[in-house]
Amino acid sequence: MESNEKTLNTFATRVRQMILQYAELKKENDELYALVDQREQEIKQLQEELSQAEADYNSLKMAKMLEVTDGDMESAQKRVAKLIRDVNKCITLLSEK
Repeated sequence: MESNEKTLNTFATRVRQMILQYAELKKENDELYALVDQREQEIKQLQEELSQAEADYNSLKMAKMLEVTDGDMESAQKRVAKLIRDVNKCITLLSEK
C-alpha cells in the first residue's frame, strides 16, 4: 500500500506542477497576445501618420509649384506691362513726327 500511496502522491505532485506550469504559460501567452495587439495598434497608428505626412508633403509640393507659377505669372505681367509702355512710347514718338 505504501508503494501505491507514494506513487499517487508523486502523481498528484506532478499533476499540481503541471497545472502550475500551465497557468504560468497561459499567463505568459496572454501577455504576449496583449503585446502583439499593442504593437499592431502602434503599427496602424504609424501607418496613418505616414499616410498623413505623405498627403501633407504632396500638398506642400503642389503649393510650392503653384507659388513658383504665381511668381512667374507676376513677373510675366510686369514684363508685358513694360513692353506695352515701350510700345506706347514708340507710338508717341512716331506720331510726333
